[in-house]
Parts: sequence; structure tokens; C-alpha cells
Amino acid sequence: MYKKVLLAYDGSVEGRLALREGAKLAQYCGAEVFLLAVVEPSFGATLEGGVMVPIDDQIATYQAILDEGVKRLQAMGFSPTARLGMGAAGQEIAGVAEEIGANLVVVGHRPTGPLARWWFGSVGSYLIKHLRCSVLVAQTEISDDQFARLTGSAAQA
Repeated sequence: MYKKVLLAYDGSVEGRLALREGAKLAQYCGAEVFLLAVVEPSFGATLEGGVMVPIDDQIATYQAILDEGVKRLQAMGFSPTARLGMGAAGQEIAGVAEEIGANLVVVGHRPTGPLARWWFGSVGSYLIKHLRCSVLVAQTEISDDQFARLTGSAAQA
């Protein structure tokens, strides 16, 4: 079924849920796991709480998020291949999925209002339109303990 699973990870609550959901599927299928975090730079800096954040700081932040995701997956028994991407999230995820030959891409769902969806679009919608593999927009909440029971894993994330 699924032999290569790409998990898009941003460190958010929704991203952690998607990581667990994707990991659960990958475990069931015996799939290879790839982890991707994407930095979406905006003219070299972005506003964070009204403060400009230099691109180098954004990269460092997302590298730490990626490292945290790798540790979570390793605690679940995986040896993921990890990559830090740069650019528009949907385009970067689709490009990496195509490059690695992913059978499944897993992303989290972050609810937004209608204006934000109209202005920025949805990464999930973009992926569904542009990928030739399955896309899971994970919303199922599963704790680390539940994951361990389901997979028979003694390790906790």
C-alpha cells in the first residue's frame, strides 16, 4: 500500500497530530518515513508579534522544529529522512513528494476564517490539486500513549 510517507511538520499542535497519524499509518504499512519542515520567508523577514524576524532566525527556528520532529519519530521507532525546505509550503511539499516518489503526504489542519482561506489559500487544497499520490489532512487526535498501545511500541514520543 504506502511505501513512502511524507510528513509535513511545523511543530504546531495540528502538526503533532498529523505526525502521529502519519506515523501510525507508516507503521501499519511498514513504510519509509520522510519528514519535511518548510520555511516560508517573506522578503527576508516576517512579522512575529509586531517584531521583524530575520530569515536566519526563521531558518534556525524551523531547523529546531525539524529536529524535534525527528526526535519524536525516533522515539516511535522510525529512522526518518529529514529535510528543511524553503518557499511556499504547498509548492515545496508537492515538489519533495514528487522527488521522493511519496505514496502518501500527511499534513495537519489548522482552521482559518473565510478571509484567510481566500487570501492565502489552503495547503491541503493545493496538494490535492497538484499531487498524484494520496493526501491525508489529519485531524484525528491521538495521544502518545494511545499511539504506543496501537502500535505495540514501548517508546513514548
